[in-house]
Amino acid sequence: MSVLRFAPLAICLSMGLYVSAQEVEPTKPEQTEFYEPVPPKVRPGNNGSAPSDAIVLFDGSNLDNWISSRDSTAANWTLNKDGSMTVNNRTGDIQTKQNFGSMQLHIEWKSPAEVQGKGQSRANSGIFISGLYEVQVLDNNDNYTYVNGQVGSIYKQHTPLAMASVPTGQWNTFDIIYHAPIFEKGQKVKSGTLTVIQNGVLIQDHVEIKGTTPYIGWPKNPVHGKGPLKLQDHGDNSRVSYRNIWVREL
Repeated sequence: MSVLRFAPLAICLSMGLYVSAQEVEPTKPEQTEFYEPVPPKVRPGNNGSAPSDAIVLFDGSNLDNWISSRDSTAANWTLNKDGSMTVNNRTGDIQTKQNFGSMQLHIEWKSPAEVQGKGQSRANSGIFISGLYEVQVLDNNDNYTYVNGQVGSIYKQHTPLAMASVPTGQWNTFDIIYHAPIFEKGQKVKSGTLTVIQNGVLIQDHVEIKGTTPYIGWPKNPVHGKGPLKLQDHGDNSRVSYRNIWVREL
């Protein structure tokens, strides 16, 4: 006889324990109710602003949370009066001083209103999760390119479910859920996943991260723990701007 037979059903459910079909069917509502653990209270933000438990990485006031990916010196991107920052062409990528594992990321970006270039050379940047896995930033309005490299793609791995960008020059929102891969004894034993919502539209639905996202070659799976959030300077006068960046650690 299972020892769980004598445990209240609600306790079993709260512990995620399997209850077999042979158990007696509950006859009272309280038998399937549980009251612990109590979820923590979080005060939500307004219009994309950070909730009470978030780590604010950029609020427009300074670049203190960011460094150059090239040499760890102070980030040298342009701080704008409207509370945004813009890629400073050919100064290199920037990344957070803090490292993150699984997380919820909110970030807003826009391409310049003045259209320059085409294909991958039009307002190209990227958001690298753990410094390794790129969610593509690109102006794809009337701008054709390979679909696993278009805006919202997991670069060279997953084509977005939709192209949900606002008009060129307006602010886009990415809300990204990242679950980090798991490594044991130098090998990946569980892939990470990414979910991306662009402007309220689901464009990546809990997709498997196959590995790194290189421009040339297959994905690689280096062993890693927590890593920085990195923003790309694509080096072709992309002029992409970012604002309102915050993270909730999961």
